Amino acid sequence: MDIVNKLDEHGKGAWIGVMILSFILFWPAGLAILAYLSWSGRMKCWKMGRRKWRNHGGHHHNHYNAATSGNAAFDDYRQETLKRLEEEQVEFEGYLERLRQAKDKSEFDQFMDDRRNAPPPPEGPEPSANA
Repeated sequence: MDIVNKLDEHGKGAWIGVMILSFILFWPAGLAILAYLSWSGRMKCWKMGRRKWRNHGGHHHNHYNAATSGNAAFDDYRQETLKRLEEEQVEFEGYLERLRQAKDKSEFDQFMDDRRNAPPPPEGPEPSANA
């Protein structure tokens, strides 16, 4: 997105100008730009300055490649904690999947038991009330 990068280089004034101009020329385009600014996080990040604004442009960051805090012990602790949390998340998602499968199996077994124990449907034509 070459246009987005150019507007980011010029800062929030450029974004505000484009948004206002879009509202004047064609209001749905202005509304779309406003939604994009809000969704991408640019609206709330304007106070942080342009450098941080670019880093928070709605993209997910890799925790392992995040900037260091300047404290090696804390950075090691943070990296180990994030790795442990990711492993726990994978384990928990596996547990939830097994729980769903057990619930589905239980419901299916109940359905099959109900079907086996149901009285057989009457055979032959039903007697009519006019006969």
